[in-house]
Amino acid sequence: MAKVSEIYGSMVFNEHTMQERLPSATYKSLRKTIEEGQPLDREVANVVAHAMKEWAIEKGATHFTHWFQPLSGITSEKHDSFIDPCPDGRAIMSFSGKELIQGEPDASSFPSGGLRATFEARGYTAWDPTSFAFIKDEVLCIPTAFCSYTGEALDKKTPLLRSMSAIDEQAKRVLALFGEAPARVTTTVGSEQEYFLISEKDYAKRQDLIMCGRTLFGYPPCKGQELEEHYFGAIRPSVNEFMKELDDELWKIGVSAKTKHNEVAPAQHELAPIFTNSNRAIDENLLTMEKMRLLASHHGLVCLQHEKPFEGINGSGKHNNWSISAGKTNLLDPGETPMDNLRFLVFLTGVIQAVDDYQELLRMSVASAGNDHRLGANEAPPAIISIFLGDELGAIVDALIDGHAYTSADKVAMDLGVAVLPNFLKDNTDRNRTSPFAFTGNKFEFRMPGSAVNLSDCNMILNTAMAKSLKGFADAMEGKAGEEFEAAAIAYVKETLVEHQRIIFNGNGYSDEWPAEAERRGLANHRTTADALPCLVAPESVALFEEFGVLSEPEVRSRYEVKLEKYNKLVNIEARTMKRMVRRAYLPAINAYAAKVAGHITAVKAASAGADTGQQERLLEKLLAGVREIDAQLQVLDAAHHANIEMADQQRRANDNAHHILPIMDKLRVAVDAVEVVVDRDHWPVPTYNDMLFYV
Repeated sequence: MAKVSEIYGSMVFNEHTMQERLPSATYKSLRKTIEEGQPLDREVANVVAHAMKEWAIEKGATHFTHWFQPLSGITSEKHDSFIDPCPDGRAIMSFSGKELIQGEPDASSFPSGGLRATFEARGYTAWDPTSFAFIKDEVLCIPTAFCSYTGEALDKKTPLLRSMSAIDEQAKRVLALFGEAPARVTTTVGSEQEYFLISEKDYAKRQDLIMCGRTLFGYPPCKGQELEEHYFGAIRPSVNEFMKELDDELWKIGVSAKTKHNEVAPAQHELAPIFTNSNRAIDENLLTMEKMRLLASHHGLVCLQHEKPFEGINGSGKHNNWSISAGKTNLLDPGETPMDNLRFLVFLTGVIQAVDDYQELLRMSVASAGNDHRLGANEAPPAIISIFLGDELGAIVDALIDGHAYTSADKVAMDLGVAVLPNFLKDNTDRNRTSPFAFTGNKFEFRMPGSAVNLSDCNMILNTAMAKSLKGFADAMEGKAGEEFEAAAIAYVKETLVEHQRIIFNGNGYSDEWPAEAERRGLANHRTTADALPCLVAPESVALFEEFGVLSEPEVRSRYEVKLEKYNKLVNIEARTMKRMVRRAYLPAINAYAAKVAGHITAVKAASAGADTGQQERLLEKLLAGVREIDAQLQVLDAAHHANIEMADQQRRANDNAHHILPIMDKLRVAVDAVEVVVDRDHWPVPTYNDMLFYV
């Protein structure tokens, strides 16, 4: 195997490759575009395109594609070859600056939420030079934004980039007040990706997994996660081989896969990268998810990225570790004495204000049909947004709010009591696994996103809301200097913390008392996607996005429509799959087994009139009662589902799906699962949880 240092980034047109391949003047011009957002001259683009093509061909590439993120949430690509036929029958390989900068895919078949009609098919992809091009499957992939003919953003990347520009502008205004003038302020993200691996053979026999990504039926396994033996346990050989190949492939395309381990639930695992700027981090996470899905089959496995593929055990999340950096300076690093670090307190207060003011938008950003099954299930944060600060920062904030003196706690050496282990310094915050938005030393960990989500949405909202907070501070402070500025800044911090202290909660988010306490504080609790989505088109949300040029009102409304339609479509697919599985798999299997049991009873009595067949008769009655209950719930679901499909209003339909259809589906599931445990295993039509979660 090649050394990691040799393969890492070998398939990426990164800064190292640019410096090697581009003339000095071209490289400097491209860096200005990347760092300062200056337009790229067409001649410079031609030079970059030629160098990029030559490099890609040397690496075995034959095609190029503009790689983009439509509103479906996944990635899309259309491959064009480099060949340019000559009159004499030969062909040369060409790639122009125009082809690098702009593409023109059909925009009519992607979700647009009304921004595009089918007959308005023209759309454009525009090169995003801030995210490196890479080679995947012999194709040069060029990360791009995607917009309509009339200029509206049709993708996830464009609003994210706009939000990063907004926070850059406002953070620089704040830093200027502290006498600092960084070239650029950017947000950074590290995304921890959880996922399940199961056998391909089992997957192929489960129509619900194939169609929906989750099991619609399944009795709990004999052993779940209660022994807590899978978390960080030894990795089974087949999974380890998959993980090794995954690491190699990710390293080649520059994804800094750092940590891998078994997660809490059986058959569940996690991969975590090193953080990078938000734009690249999200591109790399989407690549990671794609590689996981494709490479699993090399090892006889299937990668499940649904938020809740198995009922009764932990679902999968994607923790979004978010911070703000000015060059090499982390603006959310408290330093040795956070109480004395006024700049840190200003940025910390800005985050607290942003999360409180736009808590509903943050909840909405992670809303999905799958994540509704995960949030608030004592395995993930509740659907209530709150911030965890930890003991020391919490005490500092309390001191600022109450106006009393605070002496910064000394760092505490924690002696492990074992001679061979070193002492280590206690962090200024513990980790609260129940908090949706927790400070973890020098960043915030947003733990609500589900494993399948595109992180662009939540980071776009975080960035924009934070830009709003920073703008408020800069507007109030500009023109002040020295002691006047310091006194005014401290007063501003205190006033803002008093106003937004309700969002701070350092307790147990899983407790039964927290929802009632959150309601008393006035915090929102949108338990379902249908409940969460309307806030996206609320006047204050539209005003926020328009103020910073992140989304226009039509772009906001389009995303609301896309999210509604996707939710309704997913629940519709699940209902259809559920009905078909019951009719064509479960009921026939249960009836066949009941007939076998009945035949056995008849045969035994014929052979011995006095034989005791009580056990078989009780089993038969359970089976027949189960069939009656399943059929009754199936009829209820069928009628409700048909009525739901006829609803024209998408929000009304989503409300019905969340509060009527899904509870009926749960009852049908319970009826089927109750029979699973009494049917002979050879007669059950699908692999059970015992089979799927504990494969060798």
